[in-house]
Amino acid sequence: MFQGNLSGVIEFNLAGLTEKPELQLPLFFLFLGIYVVTVAGNLSMITLILFSSHLHTPMYYFLSSLSFVDLCQSTVIIPKMLVNFLALNNIISYSECMMQFYFFTFFAIAECHMLAVMAYDRYVAICNPLLYNAVMSYQVCSCMIFGVYSMALIGATTHTVCMLKVDFCKANVIHHYFCDLSPLLELSCSDTFINEVVVLCFSVFNIFIPTLTILSSYVLIIASILRIKSTEGRSKAFSTCSSHISAVAIFFGSLAFTYLQPSSVSSMDQGKVSSVFYTIAVPMLNPLIYSLRNKDVKVVLNKFLERKFSCEHK
Repeated sequence: MFQGNLSGVIEFNLAGLTEKPELQLPLFFLFLGIYVVTVAGNLSMITLILFSSHLHTPMYYFLSSLSFVDLCQSTVIIPKMLVNFLALNNIISYSECMMQFYFFTFFAIAECHMLAVMAYDRYVAICNPLLYNAVMSYQVCSCMIFGVYSMALIGATTHTVCMLKVDFCKANVIHHYFCDLSPLLELSCSDTFINEVVVLCFSVFNIFIPTLTILSSYVLIIASILRIKSTEGRSKAFSTCSSHISAVAIFFGSLAFTYLQPSSVSSMDQGKVSSVFYTIAVPMLNPLIYSLRNKDVKVVLNKFLERKFSCEHK
């Protein structure tokens, strides 16, 4: 699949987050801890939802899919990053770089659309509760999940095929901690017009449309909540969707900050730091946000822990 690069470059050098030797080991332990929390949190969320019949609803079906995307996204980025903190030369082969780029793009696009689907799910649940079971049936939810991964597959494949057409004959140092789109295109010595057009078109479809869907859903949700007369009802409704709003703000905020920066050395350094949020921080925070801010998840988790401790004491 990864046959391209007619210029003959067989490997790249990842610049990483920092070139300061004294920071490599502390950063290694920091991101190792983040990865452990990310894996444990997302696997726990998937397991709880899978084995608890109380959580077999569309909302948690989407949440388990989001946890799967976050788990895979962090696994695409962090292990290689940890190796580079300890290695003398942060080398990544051309084929490995293209594979990382492909899977990063796939799961990033999937997360964009998954968050939009979850926003629509909350809109139906709060604004049309009587029709919720009919509108968000098992078949509809399955089609939505299939659609999310289909769009991610199309987007990632298109971006990667276009990247395989790019010739690399400049310096082979990627000014990033993983093989991202912009740092790779900066190393190109061939025409990248097609790549830029593809990026523009897919950015509109994969970022603008999900953002518009999310904003529209929550405008309608807030309008519906404000019509609730009881304070307790409004508080419960706000609590239901506040965790989703937090996750969306962190993800799309850091994504926009990274890709709307001007192309300069300083903005590249800022982009590396901001990209830590949507590639590393968000996959760690999502299960924490949804579990700590969600009453149903906390109830199921408490019951699970109670059963475990009761079995151990017998």
